[in-house]
Amino acid sequence: MASQVDQKTEEELAKIASAEGCELLEVELKGGTLRLTLDHPDGVTLEHCESFSRQASLILDLEDTDSTSYVLEVSSPGLDRKLYGPNDYRRFRGELVRVTFRDSATGDLKTVVGTLGDFDTERAGGSVAIRERESQLTTCLPLTAVEAARLEIDI
Repeated sequence: MASQVDQKTEEELAKIASAEGCELLEVELKGGTLRLTLDHPDGVTLEHCESFSRQASLILDLEDTDSTSYVLEVSSPGLDRKLYGPNDYRRFRGELVRVTFRDSATGDLKTVVGTLGDFDTERAGGSVAIRERESQLTTCLPLTAVEAARLEIDI
């Protein structure tokens, strides 16, 4: 397999996921592991992962032209899932999140934990509001400044 899954193969994998009622969120090839992350509105089941894995293996075996070995891992995003884009920012409105972003004034990375508010599409690329847990102040961030965002598990 090449060092990266090509776009055509990724599109085929997305079609397989869609046929399972799932969405292919991420394709990551790292250190000999090809990790495919699926999502489903009602949660990803073991059956989703098994069925997708069997079908995806067939497609990936066809791409494997230079016989590089890899381990295929199919999983759900998990409880502390990453937010992958605008749909996730809308879907998880009202949930507790941890967002790391680049401060536009200083260029420094900062992290805020708070409740995910409205997603605004008026700004180019969109922006999101987060009501900070400690201060209760609302921070509005352009998505272009967000380096990482995940749901925060509140125990």
